Amino acid sequence: MKQTSPPKSNGLPKGTTTILAILTLGRSLAWTIENQQFNTFLYNDVSPDPKAVSAMVAITAIVSMVTAIMMGTLSDRTVSKWGKRKPYLVLGFILWGFSIAAFPLAAFFRSASVGVFMAILFDSIMSFFGATATDAALPAYVADVTTESNRGRVLGTMKIMSWLAMLLIYGASGFIIEAYGYLVFFLIIALVVLLIGLFVTPHIKEPPSTEKPTRSYWREIADTFSWKSLVKNQSLFLVLISITMFMIAFNVFFPFLLIYLEHELQFSIMVSSLMVAVTILVAGVIIAYPVGLLVDKIGRRPIAIASVLALSAGLIAFSFFRSIVPVVLSCIIWLAGYTSWEIATQAWAQDLYPEDKRGQFSGIYILFNVALTMVPGPLIGGWLADKYGTPAIINGMPGIIPPALLFQVAAALVLLTFIPLLLAKPKDEKKQSEEPVD
Repeated sequence: MKQTSPPKSNGLPKGTTTILAILTLGRSLAWTIENQQFNTFLYNDVSPDPKAVSAMVAITAIVSMVTAIMMGTLSDRTVSKWGKRKPYLVLGFILWGFSIAAFPLAAFFRSASVGVFMAILFDSIMSFFGATATDAALPAYVADVTTESNRGRVLGTMKIMSWLAMLLIYGASGFIIEAYGYLVFFLIIALVVLLIGLFVTPHIKEPPSTEKPTRSYWREIADTFSWKSLVKNQSLFLVLISITMFMIAFNVFFPFLLIYLEHELQFSIMVSSLMVAVTILVAGVIIAYPVGLLVDKIGRRPIAIASVLALSAGLIAFSFFRSIVPVVLSCIIWLAGYTSWEIATQAWAQDLYPEDKRGQFSGIYILFNVALTMVPGPLIGGWLADKYGTPAIINGMPGIIPPALLFQVAAALVLLTFIPLLLAKPKDEKKQSEEPVD
């Protein structure tokens, strides 16, 4: 089924860069607290059990993946005067804001097991709306309006906003949580997301979608995984497999990062937040746009290879340090690797997306980047913490402190990424001439 894509010009549609920046800021604010503060809230206020964190991360990853594929495919097939992606972005952001506000209600249940169940339920609802808007519709829209010659720069700009959002979260979260608690903190983020949905997403520029689908919804999904499609898109699936292997390694340690800093290294929430903020400023905000330029100039693969090496080396160093300065320096190394990896491989994957299935492949990207990684990764990390961690009493309840071994295992696992990475090929067409972006 051939879908009508927004027309390309020598740049993006007027105002699109600004809109993408704001949407990315809102998306990253919400997903950052979901990936970190939701975990620490569950651990500190509901149940100090690493397995509960692992279960919530794994279940919500599955919810996000299924939602992204289903809603991404639906957006490819949408016929409306507002376009294919815009309806899902508008409604998704609005409902996402309300669902974020509901999450901290889990702490009001007296039973720890019931509290864990409700936290996972609320997080799953939030993940559904978030995935609809930002895992399915937003990446497909970016792929629609960018070209191979400017995609790295656009993604680099969006990555800056992602890191700025994380900088805001880590810089302010410690102060807000210590002063007012998790409830107020989550309500602030919920309000920001809601306002973006109400006042920013309606300004997205997208032409009407008028071409009706010729195949059934389920046939559209099944066809993607047919042998013919797999062979035709071999390089794309190799890139996606490399993303999976990288992110499995990353998620072995990442859900437990703040817990490790607070309880193993004995840094307060405020100190940990400030340390992470400095790291993000250097290894995220500052390098994102230059990396985007390099991705467009010298290619996706070289940057991806360098990213793997940086992540592995940084994690090994991080696992041996216990004082603030060397911990921050090692974090800068592995986070720079992660930033570069995200930009290079996302641009590479979008280069290879079939034009009429960009929404569906934005969802399939989540399958490989989230569901297939945030299930085994945190489970491995949770098992390592449970078996080799340090028993401790956390807020009057028995718990386990994750060990440095998590970071060493992740550093070794990420090297397996080289196998599919070296087999994948860039898009088989000449790069288009340089095109300015607004």
